[in-house]
Amino acid sequence: MTALFIGLVTLDLIYLAQFPPQNNQKIVAADYTVAAGGPATNAAVAFSYLSCRDAPWRVSRLLGIVGSHPMTQLIREDLQKYQIEITDLDLTTTNPPPVSSIIVTQASGERAVVSINAVKTQANTEAIPADILQNIDIVLIDGHQMTVGIEIAQTAKANNIPVVVDGGSWKPGFDKLLPFVDYAICSANFHPPNCQTEEEVFNYLRQLGIPHIAITHGEKPVKYFIQETGVSGLIDVPKTAAVDTLGAGDIFHGAFCHYVLRENFLDALTSAAKIAAFSCEFFGTRRWMESFQ
Repeated sequence: MTALFIGLVTLDLIYLAQFPPQNNQKIVAADYTVAAGGPATNAAVAFSYLSCRDAPWRVSRLLGIVGSHPMTQLIREDLQKYQIEITDLDLTTTNPPPVSSIIVTQASGERAVVSINAVKTQANTEAIPADILQNIDIVLIDGHQMTVGIEIAQTAKANNIPVVVDGGSWKPGFDKLLPFVDYAICSANFHPPNCQTEEEVFNYLRQLGIPHIAITHGEKPVKYFIQETGVSGLIDVPKTAAVDTLGAGDIFHGAFCHYVLRENFLDALTSAAKIAAFSCEFFGTRRWMESFQ
């Protein structure tokens, strides 16, 4: 089984501290880590880790812009550990990759993030390899390479390859992408135009004919809707003592892609919620895998 993850690739500098700095203040971190980041990237790592445990022939492919700046070597080395196949949409660019600086508060696990997303590193459809969907079983799109994502989603839909969208926040172009989506997994911060309430968000997504819809709320239950049956409900999220919530949503999406290939929608949501909650017990976006049983 192979999954294709399309979107943002960053270099994350993650610090654990008692609190974020105030103006003109210097603080000393208790711990730090460096890793490749971005919603699609973290999801690809989670999928690869879980899938290699259960079925070594499963593969994660990551489609985004990495380039050839010296800093990208850190990204490539990190992803190589997790057997991620990178397809670079602009291998020749020497621009530095987007860098995120993240401070995680020790007492609460909450995070403060300063970053540049993929706005300055957008690829066009000509950069898409002709065989990108060959042997692909599921596609996840995080919206950070929207033009590429729309093109691939259309092709995937025509070839009966399920498409998952990571709706972290609304981005221009989602209105063109969403009609080709099978699973819309959105955060509570996802607000389509003229949608102020969660019910309005669900109605917007339902009217597009998306078969499966879910909205996450951090440690609170996941709300879902199934178009075919009209059934809606809640999926509980396991309680945990959060050390770091960074990347939990991304890990949820990667785990969902892994489980939905072998479970039904509700079971996949339940399994993904357990993985995401477990990941919050560890600092950074990778250390949970060292203790997962």
